[in-house]
Amino acid sequence: MKILLTGAAGFIGYHTAGKLLALGHEVIGLDNLNDYYDVTLKQARLDRLTSRDGFRFVRLDLADEAGMAALFAREKFQRVIHLAAQAGVRHSLKDPYSYVRSNVTGTLTVLEGCRHHGVEHLVYASTSSVYGANTDMPFSPHRGASHPLTIYAATKRADELMAHSYSSLFGLPTTGLRFFTVYGPWGRPDMALFLFARNILEGKPIEVFNNGRHKRDFTYVDDIAEGVVRVCEHVAQPDPNWSGDSPDPAASRSPFRLYNIGNRRPVELMRYIEVLEQCLGREAEKRFLPLQPGDVPDTCADVEALVRDVGYRPATPVEVGVRRFVDWFCEYYSYPR
Repeated sequence: MKILLTGAAGFIGYHTAGKLLALGHEVIGLDNLNDYYDVTLKQARLDRLTSRDGFRFVRLDLADEAGMAALFAREKFQRVIHLAAQAGVRHSLKDPYSYVRSNVTGTLTVLEGCRHHGVEHLVYASTSSVYGANTDMPFSPHRGASHPLTIYAATKRADELMAHSYSSLFGLPTTGLRFFTVYGPWGRPDMALFLFARNILEGKPIEVFNNGRHKRDFTYVDDIAEGVVRVCEHVAQPDPNWSGDSPDPAASRSPFRLYNIGNRRPVELMRYIEVLEQCLGREAEKRFLPLQPGDVPDTCADVEALVRDVGYRPATPVEVGVRRFVDWFCEYYSYPR
């Protein structure tokens, strides 16, 4: 199939593109290569993709209405995987406008392109952050997510609501994927594992928030990418049993679905750090700090709907995933082992 993949130079986008290309799809990768983090890392990911048959790159900002409309009209995509976004929970406290431009306006241009050009299925990235103040775990897409704690989470919840409206009004099949704490090789420099590894190797202290009492459903990036590809192949359908009297937030009488993608095995933050220390062969100097604004203490994903519908459950343990990250990190940044 001919697939538009937004955010192709990003962490999850890069890995998803690789899986799509391995399956023989034609992938048009879109990214604006903004400087939220090191552009050379984005370019390095992109260089590995552009060397492969079946991949083409388009540099374009999602918020460029005319440019996005022209792209959809020219390319006639069969399916769209929309992963581009302004990411980062804490950065959304500093620059909320960038989140609305990228995550809300940008998603609207994607929805409009899909609507007007007969796209068969739109799969888009959401986040576990939409669960916000919820404490009823494991977090389930079949229960509400009405109390996001950051503008980042609020924009992602807005994406889900806009997608439902397009599914309802125009019959556009849409599937949203709530990702849980993704980590692995080629990760983002603003993420905890990246920051921890760099500081440990450079003899600097690491900042451990909530005094280390976090539990996270750490999910390895290849598991995420595999889930994205399988969901793309499984076109959202109306739920014949859906009822407005007792509405299921994860389904609809329209072709709309929401799924979690998580490991379903929460790991204590201190254990995560311990595994990293073992892989690096060094002990971290830890600076314990309180819970940060917008953070939640624990996450855990209910993924039974994903297992049922697409036959897939993320399963990579942190001991394996962190080792793979460390191997990549030390090689890419030339740290001695």
